Amino acid sequence: MHSDTKIVVRYAETDKMGIVHHSVYPIWYEAARTDFIKKVGMSYSQMEENGFMLPLVELNSRYIMPADYDDELTVRVKIERLTPARIVFGYEIYKEEKLINTGSTMHAITNKELKPVSLKKESSEMYNLLESMMEKE
Repeated sequence: MHSDTKIVVRYAETDKMGIVHHSVYPIWYEAARTDFIKKVGMSYSQMEENGFMLPLVELNSRYIMPADYDDELTVRVKIERLTPARIVFGYEIYKEEKLINTGSTMHAITNKELKPVSLKKESSEMYNLLESMMEKE
């Protein structure tokens, strides 16, 4: 399963050259990831209320083509890997159906004190929901 989030590039997201600054892409990844989780009936807030945090431990981004002010983009996100203690999201950003960026984020699964936990042991229901959201190859 994947989720698409629409983004319109704001002027403030561009640099002196008139293209989207590289620092903006991770913000779009987060917006898409949040939408993805909501579309399956869960939210980050609910995860946190249940005692689980997803701190970022790795971020990768590959810039293929630029995006400009007022471009309409689609950010596609999916779960690429899931273990009881980590989750990896993959991202693709499209401009007019052309792939312009790919990326991934790896998150640890922790308790509120940021100590690693096994989601599979602590909340098999939440783990199974995330596992069901993974795209099967």
